[in-house]
Amino acid sequence: MRKKTNVLIVLGISCFSVCVDAFLPSGWTKAHATFYGGSDASGTMGGACGYGNLYSTGYGTRTTALSTALFNNGAACGQCYKIVCDYKTDPQWCIKGVSVTVTATNFCPPNYALPNNDGGWCNPPLEHFDMAQPAWEKIGIYRGGIVPILFQRVPCMKKGGVRFTINGRDYFELVLITNVAGAGSIQSVSIKGSKTTGWMAMSRNWGANWQSNSYLNDQSLSFRVTTTDGETQLFSNIVPANWHFGQTFPSSIQFR
Repeated sequence: MRKKTNVLIVLGISCFSVCVDAFLPSGWTKAHATFYGGSDASGTMGGACGYGNLYSTGYGTRTTALSTALFNNGAACGQCYKIVCDYKTDPQWCIKGVSVTVTATNFCPPNYALPNNDGGWCNPPLEHFDMAQPAWEKIGIYRGGIVPILFQRVPCMKKGGVRFTINGRDYFELVLITNVAGAGSIQSVSIKGSKTTGWMAMSRNWGANWQSNSYLNDQSLSFRVTTTDGETQLFSNIVPANWHFGQTFPSSIQFR
């Protein structure tokens, strides 16, 4: 639990933030983990969060797909989990005393044709991680295929600031928000153009993509982003007026 909320307003440089205590790890929960994507994790590219090439966007090979119970229709995209293999339960296939931290970048769909304990690993209500193979092999022996695990949600540690990629077309801005530290996952986003009078709420289109249906061409863009732990950061004029669809704009601002 966070004990306090601080509001910081600095006039003159258009900085606004609502700060909460730094995101804290959760307790440990039992689950199971499988792997996919090949030894180089090339098969994990793209995914239901929309992060695209996970190498170029900074997520690398330490990623995971989440079952329905964890994915929450994309609201969990970007969350980070520390995972250890439950060696006491499965000493044959677990690697003892090792942990790996992964970022949620994809969805593991249910397979209702198979039972939950024999192939339908991602069926509700199971909490399951289908991890990138290089990450899974940090904690499990390849031949095991599936292992029991303990996991906890942890703060995301990222290099640099939050990044915004503007896709879409006129009257439809589809904004992909990546490299989010702290809670990792986003609760709400608002957008404001330099020629508009107020903030406009965006809606989650899919995964980490947020949409606006306004005409915002030829003006600088600002974003107000709130993560799922309640921390809000303002990215003032992060996108210059001469922006074009398909461009990515890095910031120097990050969540805690």
